Amino acid sequence: MPDTGPAELRPREVRGLGLRLREWTDEDLPVMVQLFDDPEMDRWTPLRSPFDVAAATAYLARAHQTMAERRGIHLAITAEDDRPRGEVLIRPTGNPGEGEIAYGIGPQYRRQGLAKRAVELMTRHGFQHWGMTRILLRIEPANEGSQAVAASAGFHLTGDAPVIRQRREGPFTLLTWERTR
Repeated sequence: MPDTGPAELRPREVRGLGLRLREWTDEDLPVMVQLFDDPEMDRWTPLRSPFDVAAATAYLARAHQTMAERRGIHLAITAEDDRPRGEVLIRPTGNPGEGEIAYGIGPQYRRQGLAKRAVELMTRHGFQHWGMTRILLRIEPANEGSQAVAASAGFHLTGDAPVIRQRREGPFTLLTWERTR
């Protein structure tokens, strides 16, 4: 696979806005199950329910492989107590200077501003440390919560053609939101 990422695509952590974004560890597997085995995660993200320890183990292995191959990073969203509350990831799109962010917040941590702060922090990191000039969020039209996060984090809906992706249930449509440097 061609290398499309910046020279350093593996921060140990990113701090700011009251958050610590850090790499997932094997010790986080039980917490990943609590965060990701959720109907809303199943509905809006590629993470399927049931999401058990075996699914968490496989997901963590894929995340580590993605980071090792410099195709993106997956970081746990934590605060002062270091307990994961969700995940934020960023990956180069293959277009020069462009990256895509995705995130998910565990059900017990929603409506606390975590998604907005994690997206803002990862966007800043992409601009400042990876030289990105355009960062995207891809959001389903009916996902009003993520649209609100995008708008509050300074993203705006583009006129780009909808992106069609596949799930086991069939195709779904994503609209592109962007923030530019």
